[in-house]
Amino acid sequence: MFKKIKSNKKSWLLGSALLAAVGFSGFKAYQYNKYYMSDFEDRVIESQVLNESRKIFIRLPENYSADKQYPLIIRSDGNFNLARWDTVLDEFAEQKTYPEAILVSIPNQFWTNTRNRDLVPPYARRDVNIEPRPASDNNPEIFGKADLFLSFIETEVLPYMDKHYSLSGERILSGFSAGGSFVIYTMVTKPDLFNGYFAFSPAAWYDGSVVVEQFRKDIQQLAGKPKFFYLSLGEQEKINEIMTGAFNGLIEVLEQDAPENLTWRHSFSLGAGHNENPVMSVPKALSGYQAFRTTHL
Repeated sequence: MFKKIKSNKKSWLLGSALLAAVGFSGFKAYQYNKYYMSDFEDRVIESQVLNESRKIFIRLPENYSADKQYPLIIRSDGNFNLARWDTVLDEFAEQKTYPEAILVSIPNQFWTNTRNRDLVPPYARRDVNIEPRPASDNNPEIFGKADLFLSFIETEVLPYMDKHYSLSGERILSGFSAGGSFVIYTMVTKPDLFNGYFAFSPAAWYDGSVVVEQFRKDIQQLAGKPKFFYLSLGEQEKINEIMTGAFNGLIEVLEQDAPENLTWRHSFSLGAGHNENPVMSVPKALSGYQAFRTTHL
């Protein structure tokens, strides 16, 4: 009798472990489908810059033709807000308020946490912190690698798109939160790589608002060709004094030091929190950019 009970308990444990493993596998499969697959064209680039395989989601206009040239929009965070972009681009193309465009979304790596590594500028800690970074805390490994991610976009993603699709040469870069800080970093590092830059709820508060201070130092790098910059914050985000202070710091820099060739706009999305702001910001950013492109490009 004792041995039979023990055997049943062992079988129950094995069965429970098997069910847990199946459940975990099912959950990971759900996450993979949700975050690492899209409803569009999914392609893989074997990146020499990042030394890893990277996916890109490519959304083409409904009637894409190789005989026509299209503007290109690059955005980070993969599937996040991608459905909104799809809807707005369809609506704007139908209304002829913005031309048909190709949208490329770059998802974060699935099995490893690469988001902060890729999107945090190389002068801020990737394990993001509100407090200023101590001068003694300067190990190169603690900083973001946005410089490498930018190089991946410039030297691998853009050439891939040029090779396989018909592009006009007009480009927009868009990012949210950490992706917004990446947009700001890219704008002053490679100012002529894109014509338009969208930063939704940009994380400018890293390490005592170092993004704001670096932007102040580098903003004159934007002088030259006409460029458009749109940034936004959700109204509900204003309750966070640190986030609002950093956002207002960016506005102050633009008001005081923006070069004449830079057209910029900002807005606060009524009733929106952090995740809702980019949803509300997409049409406003595209509308502002369209007004810019009709007179400057």
